Formats: sequence, structure tokens, C-alpha cells
Amino acid sequence: MKRYALTLDLKDDAELIQAYEAHHRAVWPEILQSLQQSGILHMEIYRVANRLFMVMDVSDDFSFTNKEALDKSNPRVMEWEELMWKYQQRLPFAKPDEKWVLMDKIFHYSA
Repeated sequence: MKRYALTLDLKDDAELIQAYEAHHRAVWPEILQSLQQSGILHMEIYRVANRLFMVMDVSDDFSFTNKEALDKSNPRVMEWEELMWKYQQRLPFAKPDEKWVLMDKIFHYSA
């Protein structure tokens, strides 16, 4: 199993942030199915102000390239992504085709 951490900003608007969170309390079943099909075993999203932080635990054979291909072939996932983009905004340093930005792990502690 591998773990990834990613970040993204929401538009800095309280009503939009509230709506975004409401969507994530009732994620469409097709989206959850697509996460499982792509090899995502566990996902959490945290928010502070308008900054999001996502943690994904994935199977050993997971790849972002494969997930992107699966997403692009799934109309319901593309509909969800288009809807979410109404609330999201790229980080200033993100690449033009990048929404969620992969974070580098800089510290680890285990007891």
C-alpha cells in the first residue's frame, strides 16, 4: 500500500465552501465506485479556511495515469469533476492541467 497527500484551494467564498462540503457529505455512488476501481483504498479530505488537504491510501498497482484514463472514460465522474470545479481553484504554483497538487512528505514519526 502507498499513501499520497495532495492539496488544492477552494474559491474563498463561504457559501461556495458550504456547498462544496454538502456535496462531500453525499458523494454520488458512481464516484465512490470509481475510486475503488482505480485502486484507492482509503481517502480523507480536510479543510482549513479555503485550503484542502487530501490523504489517499492506494493499492500497490495504483497509478495517477490509470486513474485519469478511467475518469475520462466515465461520464458521471467527468460530470462530478465539472461540478466540483465551480468551487475549486488552482494553486498559484500548479501546472496548467493540474488541480490537486501532490505534496512531498518532509517528516515521519512512528512510535
